[in-house]
Amino acid sequence: MNTTAAVVVYGATGHTGRFIVAELRRRGVSTVISGRNAAQLELLAAQWPGVVVRPATVDDAASLDRALAGAAAVVNCAGPFAVTGGPLVEAALRAGIPYLDVAAEIEANVATFADHAEAARKSGTAVVPAMAFYGGLGDLLVTAAMGEWTAADEVHVAYGLTSWHPTPGTRTAGEVSHERRAGRRVRFTGGALQYHDDKAREQDWLFPEPLGRRAVIAEFTMADVVTVPSHLAVPEVRTYMAVEAARDLAGEDTPAPEPVDALGRSNQVFVVDVLVRAGGVERRASARGQDIYAITAPLVVEAVQRILAGRTRATGVASAGAMFDAADFLRALSPVLSVELPH
Repeated sequence: MNTTAAVVVYGATGHTGRFIVAELRRRGVSTVISGRNAAQLELLAAQWPGVVVRPATVDDAASLDRALAGAAAVVNCAGPFAVTGGPLVEAALRAGIPYLDVAAEIEANVATFADHAEAARKSGTAVVPAMAFYGGLGDLLVTAAMGEWTAADEVHVAYGLTSWHPTPGTRTAGEVSHERRAGRRVRFTGGALQYHDDKAREQDWLFPEPLGRRAVIAEFTMADVVTVPSHLAVPEVRTYMAVEAARDLAGEDTPAPEPVDALGRSNQVFVVDVLVRAGGVERRASARGQDIYAITAPLVVEAVQRILAGRTRATGVASAGAMFDAADFLRALSPVLSVELPH
């Protein structure tokens, strides 16, 4: 296969990586699969006719350069992103191709903005961190809800998940983040990230159907606290997680997700509900769908295709809401994502 204009998926053997490769192939996009385990890559390639294998490791810059040679873009779905993000962004910048990742790790996303903004801006290369369910979807919903507003007093993003069966990658990323924070929790308040030891508290949140009223953990902080304030003037960004999902995630014996349909999705249902307030006025937006890992695939692949087609609003390092027309992007994901936006 000719790899010109191919998209490289690094970490293709992982749970989310497989969804992304499948989505690229469904859309007819030439695909290169990469990662550190050559044997697993070859096994997967046998199931995907026409897919090219290029093993690489993040501690070998030359191998990354070979993996990205002649490609159109790279999607990094190999956590922990605290380890893989920097080397792959740098490889993408050397190759002069867009970089996107699906990182939910707050500190890794902060590092992408802090460490690579200048180089990406100078080269005119698009770098989009957290282009996934966590970070990307919330940012798109917030941006669409705000509409013409460029500032707000506060933003609230509530995650209603009927369950959360974490993948091994999710567990590893969580352990890395926990260690980096020394067990502390994090919030975005007063226009900055703050680390604290306050005890988690619960409250109720009225989600759109089919979830309705649910108990949530307040300040269950996700990547939205990085993506949203990266381009919107909002001093308070708060995120919430359904209690049952948080308990699943914390449970050591909670199994990995199991497929229940032909697309490989689990039976997990999610609703993401966004509330923004400015000057006493409230606006809301929401999205619902099935399987947080599966929905990441159309999110990131739609982003890749828009970048390659020049349908962007920013250059350099930018979040989903800054890079794309948020409302148009969200509507393009129908029917796998049902959205309600302000009229």
